[in-house]
Amino acid sequence: MIRNYTDIKVFTCNAHPVLAQEIAQKLDVTLGKSEVMKFSDGEISVKIDEKVRGTDVYIIQPTSTPANEHLMELLIMIDAMKRASAGRITAVLPYYGYARQDRKTRARDPISSKLVADILQTAGADRVLTMDLHCAQIQGFFNIPVDHLVGMPLLTKYYADKLGEHVDDVVAVSPDLGSVGRVRSFATKLDIPLAIIDKRRPKANVSEIMNIIGDVSGKRVILVDDMIDTAGTICNAANALKERGATAVYACCTHGVLSGPAMERIESSAIEELVILNTIAIPEEKKISKIKEISVAPIFADAIRRIHEDLSVSKLFD
Repeated sequence: MIRNYTDIKVFTCNAHPVLAQEIAQKLDVTLGKSEVMKFSDGEISVKIDEKVRGTDVYIIQPTSTPANEHLMELLIMIDAMKRASAGRITAVLPYYGYARQDRKTRARDPISSKLVADILQTAGADRVLTMDLHCAQIQGFFNIPVDHLVGMPLLTKYYADKLGEHVDDVVAVSPDLGSVGRVRSFATKLDIPLAIIDKRRPKANVSEIMNIIGDVSGKRVILVDDMIDTAGTICNAANALKERGATAVYACCTHGVLSGPAMERIESSAIEELVILNTIAIPEEKKISKIKEISVAPIFADAIRRIHEDLSVSKLFD
């Protein structure tokens, strides 16, 4: 039976309240009243301060650093909503943590992204809304609907506006073989050629050898990836491209995890500008001049509106 929910209510935990507020404003609704607190021993407590019975509830919470804490906040809020008789509960994860643990690469490895999917469903989520999963097949780990948004249209629009018609000397570059499909789509949208970096490590503790497939000499290059964590891959790639004659190196990604030595590496690398979508909250101390953020609030707000009104979400991929 199809049920029409009369109200949209948007709530947030503590991972990214700024993004949640932006999404609520785009939807022309007030951010839901709730509190996510801790007891003195570190246990998480959630309090919902308004009626949600029968409503269409969306909880905004990227499971970014600290991943375990933010995941528990989301699970407990989902449980609170379910026990408060919310009509439908959608977990909105702009960034889905544990996505890199999507398969067994050696004996006795866990498949943690599947475990997270099971836990979200057990907590009471009726559907999931996310963006640029590290591995798209993770959608199959769920037995509930998953709407998988892509950040590519936001990035291609930014560079189309930035570059205009002056793209004769621009090349899109994949930092590794696993990102070729994503970068090919990016290059096609901007009508620019593609180059690929083939990384090889001859033996342990020996620097990577970079083989670049394609012409980058005398070109402005744009490195495209889904996420940047410690920034080793993207910075090594940028430096290799500069050594091979690239005149300028830009980079972009959907998820700016930026952990460990990432900031020092980016600062000292050949990257002139790094464009990141704000799926993860970036602390003030990491907002350096090289980094530019683009908000994903418009696309998430459109997706929520379409889900609520039973319209196609795939239109947002164009």
